[in-house]
Amino acid sequence: MLSEASRPYITASVPVLREHGLAITTAFYRNMFIEFPEFKNLFNMGNQAQGLQQQSLASAVFAYAANIDNTEVLAPVISRIVHKHVSLGIVAEHYPIVGRHLLGAIKEILGDAATEPLIDAWAEAYGLLADALIATEKALYNQAELVPGSLTKFKVVNIKQESELVKSFELLPLNGEMLPTFKPGQYISVAVDFDDGSRQFRQYSLSDSPSKSYYRISVKREPAGVITPKGQVSNWLHQNILVGDTLQASHPFGDFNPEVEPDETILMVSGGIGITPMIATLNHLAETNPEQNVIFLHAANCKSQHSHVQDIEQALTVMPNLTVTTFYKDILVEDTNHGAVHQGELQIKNLKLLDVTKTKAFICGPDVFMKKVWVDLLDIGITERNLYREVFGPDLLGNLTK
Repeated sequence: MLSEASRPYITASVPVLREHGLAITTAFYRNMFIEFPEFKNLFNMGNQAQGLQQQSLASAVFAYAANIDNTEVLAPVISRIVHKHVSLGIVAEHYPIVGRHLLGAIKEILGDAATEPLIDAWAEAYGLLADALIATEKALYNQAELVPGSLTKFKVVNIKQESELVKSFELLPLNGEMLPTFKPGQYISVAVDFDDGSRQFRQYSLSDSPSKSYYRISVKREPAGVITPKGQVSNWLHQNILVGDTLQASHPFGDFNPEVEPDETILMVSGGIGITPMIATLNHLAETNPEQNVIFLHAANCKSQHSHVQDIEQALTVMPNLTVTTFYKDILVEDTNHGAVHQGELQIKNLKLLDVTKTKAFICGPDVFMKKVWVDLLDIGITERNLYREVFGPDLLGNLTK
């Protein structure tokens, strides 16, 4: 617990971090990468180039300060960070380096305002957070019986074009070992080594049920945007990986595990590539409890960018209580075998639920999409304790940084 002496300084930091947080985290990453360039291999450098990682860290530091006494609010954030860290092989030795550069960045940006008592308070607060993360990460490593940073070599045994932008890759361990079990909604970190000697990790949801003899990941090729670069790893995988090639990947991790009781309704709401953990869940339910009451809502730009349609059609043949509704932004498609299709943005307000108290909702998609869906679900009566979300990429923690 944070000491009474430090508490006022952390509390007083909230408005300061709101104003200067991004500058602090930008300086933090810049200085740390200068001293430890090998750390770039642990960070998504595409997000770094766009400033997303800096914004995410600023949000996390601000949220930590603003909720220093509210461990219940911070718990889901910490859990998400822990699983991400373990999938990347983060170890206790990394934390003092991060702490030193974070405190150094605070001093650099705040100047004379970074008094010794303020820095001491943040050193204490960071130390408490680091100790909690280290302990929880160690427990996860031990539970999985893993050496931190260990990767498994997989052979690509099948590739399927799921949509215009998405390919699925089926993977089997190269050494013939048994696949570690996973829960629907979890992901693996895939490592790609580039010709310049750099390595980049990306997390991809396992997009089929745990009963399969292989892992399946579904990778969206991220094209360049007006101000954003094309996805380095996703484009490389699409352009270079063939059946028979090998990939290195981590043990499955992730705390987004859609589960419901048999008498509950599971509502899955996805946008774009956010469909992947939902498909794993849907396929799992089709095998283990086909009578489950399931509402599956998905938003895609158009039919050609709607992936995993065949999985949905197959689930509909065996799940009598499955309702599927799809929303295409650009084109209305009347002829479909995978449920109702509507034109325009995904709509929640007309959703018919038998009992909102027995409905659990799971959301995955772009950040703006998830924020709107979250609010809309609250408006129709689903309680916040029954709302869950999976974040692809940096989490800006809008719900904790108001």
